[in-house]
Amino acid sequence: MRASRLLSILILLQLRGRIGAETLAAEFEVSVRTIYRDIDELSAAGIPVQSDRGPHGGFQLMAGYRSQFTGLENDEAEALFMIGLPGPAIALGLGNAATRASRKLMASLPPSLREGSRRIADCFHLDTNDWYRNEQSTMELPRIARAVLAQQKLKTSYESWSGLRQWQMEPLGLVLKAGAWYLVANSQSRASSPKRIRIFKVVHITDMQVLEEHFERPDDFDLPGFWNEATARFEKELRSNTAQLRVSATGLDRIRKLGTFAAQAVEAQRDVAATERVPDQTWQTITLPIETIEHAAQMLLGIGPELEVIAPPALRQRLRELAWQCFQLHEQTDDRD
Repeated sequence: MRASRLLSILILLQLRGRIGAETLAAEFEVSVRTIYRDIDELSAAGIPVQSDRGPHGGFQLMAGYRSQFTGLENDEAEALFMIGLPGPAIALGLGNAATRASRKLMASLPPSLREGSRRIADCFHLDTNDWYRNEQSTMELPRIARAVLAQQKLKTSYESWSGLRQWQMEPLGLVLKAGAWYLVANSQSRASSPKRIRIFKVVHITDMQVLEEHFERPDDFDLPGFWNEATARFEKELRSNTAQLRVSATGLDRIRKLGTFAAQAVEAQRDVAATERVPDQTWQTITLPIETIEHAAQMLLGIGPELEVIAPPALRQRLRELAWQCFQLHEQTDDRD
């Protein structure tokens, strides 16, 4: 632990120039006295550390000195891909390792490149959470991440829309999408059932056990490729039906904001309208992918009088029923005042 701290102090001095003892003590959560002992040990090892005592003092390396010892520890190497993603790195239990790895990489750069890299880090930030949503609690995530890297089997309970089930899993990878973590695992719910690669939302995993038993990761498994194919198939199957709508220009803008699927339907119609030279203010007919009649009716109710359902008849009827219920509810005299 102390050797790692000494190396980290050396790298910080190389990156930042002069640093006060109190700053270093806070950084490594040790006492100021311990920092002074560390600096003495670095000096004894031949590192030219200059120190100025007093309220405005600090430590710095002799001008022109440059350490070449910036080798990465195992956990730092594992955390390299998380550099620049502090939130996800912390969630995976790799926050400190990613910070140390980043400092070592920065220290290995010449001063001219180091300044440009630091400027990029200061000017760009990635927030993986969706609007109006807090990051979900994923206490088991660091243990899952270690099991993925170590190729250790998991035994878990999982709560889905169909209820609580027990699963045996071979964790193949983790994916962060729109602020939520997903586990991709070769899994089975019973010993007699065949294994299949499935996607599990980490926040719904409970009673997890990391087993001593290891598994062989398939050589041909490609996590990004599997994820992209699986999500594209899910989105297609999710909205397997369509609705024919007659929509005003204002309605088109409102529908476009319902999601990517709706925006694509609107753009497709706008391309047709442009080809046929249809005026922008003319009501137009679009084909919109939908899930169920009930879901579509509740979604389209918010568009208001800016659309008319042409087909299917069941959706037209359900939208009329919901609109009538809203009318009746708001027509009643409010006796609460």
